[in-house]
Amino acid sequence: MEIKVLGTGCPKCKQLEQTVREAVKSINLDAIISKVEEIDKIMSYGVMRTPALVINEKVVLSGRVPSLNEVKEIIEKHK
Repeated sequence: MEIKVLGTGCPKCKQLEQTVREAVKSINLDAIISKVEEIDKIMSYGVMRTPALVINEKVVLSGRVPSLNEVKEIIEKHK
């Protein structure tokens, strides 16, 4: 599974990345997590509001920071 956090480096983007890492660790999932900060790459996903979460090249969340439990649910749903 490949998970990308899209964001330019703002506090909310960093918070989402940390939450994703915690969620992946807590459910013991083998995933590649990366951070995408380049505006052109973020726009290529059609994202207008960051932070955004991309799982296996599909945008699954945009514009807010979800709770840890919500991130776990999103990851489980898109495995």
